[in-house]
Amino acid sequence: MNQNTDQKEWLVIVNPNAGNGKGKKDWETISALLKKEGLPFTVKFTEHKCHAIIFAIEGISAGFRKIITVGGDGTLNEVVNGVFTNNICPTKDISLALIPVGTGNDWGRMFGIPLDYEKAVKIIRDNKMLLHDVGLVSYYNGTEKKNRYFINIAGLGFESEVVRKTNFQKDKGHGGKLIYLYNLLTSLLSYNNTRAEIIIDGEKINADVFSINVGNGRYCGGGMRQTPNALPDDGILDVTIINGMGKFEIVSNLKILYDGTILNHPKIDGFKCKNIKVSSDSIIYTEADGESLGHTPAEFSIIPASINIVYGTKIIQ
Repeated sequence: MNQNTDQKEWLVIVNPNAGNGKGKKDWETISALLKKEGLPFTVKFTEHKCHAIIFAIEGISAGFRKIITVGGDGTLNEVVNGVFTNNICPTKDISLALIPVGTGNDWGRMFGIPLDYEKAVKIIRDNKMLLHDVGLVSYYNGTEKKNRYFINIAGLGFESEVVRKTNFQKDKGHGGKLIYLYNLLTSLLSYNNTRAEIIIDGEKINADVFSINVGNGRYCGGGMRQTPNALPDDGILDVTIINGMGKFEIVSNLKILYDGTILNHPKIDGFKCKNIKVSSDSIIYTEADGESLGHTPAEFSIIPASINIVYGTKIIQ
């Protein structure tokens, strides 16, 4: 990228494959709206997995401090990881906006960022800013320890299995909320609870884990509310642990995954913390913002007030 000195200019990172090809198909409409609202920009189109990480790092090195993601939650996650692995400027110097073209729009849902492109662009024009927390998960791929930043929700266990299957099908050109729901239901037939040791801000518990969700945001999986009380700017992670529940019990309680009452169930525990560690004799797979990662042992922590985001509406409690 050429050196950029105009701090008013946005770097737009587009995932052309997002939303089953909507990123590519709708870009002409989106770019016209950006121009109409007088928002100067330079655009880059991703070509492979993790390309948005590279574009974000290169863009920051070239002088950009404002980034628009045109894509889904996975593309947003890559941009966040680019921002947090740059060595040019503090992450607080970066402003991040979203035009959602994916199928989930879970992070955008929390901030009133609509699927309507014209309305989404006007939110960017209005430029209401919030200093957002970001999560960090360390995990393993085999014997190699790795890190991944997340802006919305990370998970362990059943959720990760559903994400893994869904991402495999997305790579084959199949996506959408129904695919996720199909994988959720079919995965129930093969998934088993796993005994795990969980340390939450130094306090140790043991559980037969069905799933663990670690939330900086409230929505995942196309509208599920597994961390329904999470706030993106309180410096705290919300943790939901589903433990000791059988397959049929899960099926009969599917509605609580969506209606915000999940923490009322006697076999589901909620915590607020700054650090959580999970280990087990058997491997438990993990994901962050819908991106499949590695496995336990895993540790989740919070980086408070660490990136500026453009929002439409704000959750205050």
